[in-house]
Amino acid sequence: MEKSLIEESARYNLGKLLRQLPIATVLPFNAKKAAVFQYKTLFKLLNEAKDTVYGREHEFAAILASNNIVEGFSEIPIRDYLGMKPYWQKAFEGERDVAWPEGVSYFALSSGTTDNASKYIPVTQQMLKSIKRAGTRQLMQVARTDFPKDYLTKDYLFVGGSTDLEFNGNNYSGDLSGITTSNLPIWMQRFSKPEPYIKSQKIWADKIDMMVKNAPDWDIAMIAGVPAWIQILFERIINEYKLNTIHDIWPHLSVYVHGGVSFRPYKKSFDKYLGKPLKYFETYLASEGFIAFQMKENSKGMRLVFKNGIYYEFIPFNSQNFDSNGELLSSAKCIGLGQVQENTDYAIIISTCSGAWRYLIGDTVRFTDVNLCEIEITGRTKHFLSLCGEHLSVDNMNEAVSKTAEDLGIEINEYTVKGIRDGNGFIHNWYLAVNNEIIDEALIKQKIDFYLKASNDDYRVERQHALKDIVIKILPKEVFLTWMDSRGKTGSQNKFPRVMNDILYQQWLQFIKDSKHILQGST
Repeated sequence: MEKSLIEESARYNLGKLLRQLPIATVLPFNAKKAAVFQYKTLFKLLNEAKDTVYGREHEFAAILASNNIVEGFSEIPIRDYLGMKPYWQKAFEGERDVAWPEGVSYFALSSGTTDNASKYIPVTQQMLKSIKRAGTRQLMQVARTDFPKDYLTKDYLFVGGSTDLEFNGNNYSGDLSGITTSNLPIWMQRFSKPEPYIKSQKIWADKIDMMVKNAPDWDIAMIAGVPAWIQILFERIINEYKLNTIHDIWPHLSVYVHGGVSFRPYKKSFDKYLGKPLKYFETYLASEGFIAFQMKENSKGMRLVFKNGIYYEFIPFNSQNFDSNGELLSSAKCIGLGQVQENTDYAIIISTCSGAWRYLIGDTVRFTDVNLCEIEITGRTKHFLSLCGEHLSVDNMNEAVSKTAEDLGIEINEYTVKGIRDGNGFIHNWYLAVNNEIIDEALIKQKIDFYLKASNDDYRVERQHALKDIVIKILPKEVFLTWMDSRGKTGSQNKFPRVMNDILYQQWLQFIKDSKHILQGST
């Protein structure tokens, strides 16, 4: 009874606060102010880390004393995970003041779509605070819409990794969503679902079963998670309780916060689970930090998060800076926020309050609005196809798949692509997840090829020369899900690789060969 009274009191006080928020008032923002924020952030990061091992090796103190700290900082080498790993490994083993002036409390395990190797990314207490601040800012933006304010005191469902983290005697490690969920602000914990004992489950299938069982007890107004797994949860709940839509059990569900992968390929199949439209807000929460989130419901891009412990740089993603395998060239040059242009792909470089320094995280972004510093994620530096100069990005692929599905009135739940050599030319092998449809593979091929040519001139030219053909293979959705499960990549923030490397592709072909029972069951 006492717990119930406390919860009601918390809901009342939070609701009172949120109802007082100015709905239409948004502080003025532009790129010039962002540049000032960035300079202050870089100064603060360098000053705090100047006495660490990394700071001494790279003479942070001298950079701070120079006439131009931005120019001085740009002389420090750009590093990927392997470049930062020697420093982060020392912190993982308990050493303090390595790349950041404290011990590291948590390490986030990356989702690892390229291979099976786990990456341990440091998450300091300062980074946790910055993630909480950014998450609260996004919630406030939701509150500024016509989203009913009373709904903000209902339940929020976070579908993420286990909060039962691994402890090595020095620090904890696990999925970033598990780390952040176990460190929610106190006021949000009262509205957060599922219950702690469900959040701690490590076996994804058991967690889904428990969420399905408890679904009638929750009054969900907002949900967050990777699209593929949210769809699975909705489908399970609807089938279990013989519902028409998810709104039959959660009538107040109004907002979906999504991230991790593009939502476009999932939109059509997602809509069928809904009884009414949702408000969609995209978020860019990487293992390395909270990078951006969608400010307004209909914004095309997400605004970079500033004044929050992250300094940004950008490298044009082109053949002058990256080789055909997506590896950074030694001659590559970074540019700052004041030099970026719209509709150009950039590899994003970050320095953070977790001890990442000029770190190439592997994502590519495009500015949709330079003045508002709004971006969209276009893919990964190593998840693109350029066998013969076609320069095909994941963003191009997502667009072609979603438009093809819309034209044909079908659902394409997942896909992956592998480019291979064929004699003197090349072929793109496409594998699409389509269930319970009579499919004309030739028509799908025609549609995807058409949309790729329309969005990418390099692809269009190469289809007349070295890129001889594209091949379409339709598979049941279960093949994709079972493949993820076989690799220990089921659930949470894990997602299917859109472009496969050689090693993964051979494993994928063998898995398809061994999945005859699934393929036969779909016929």
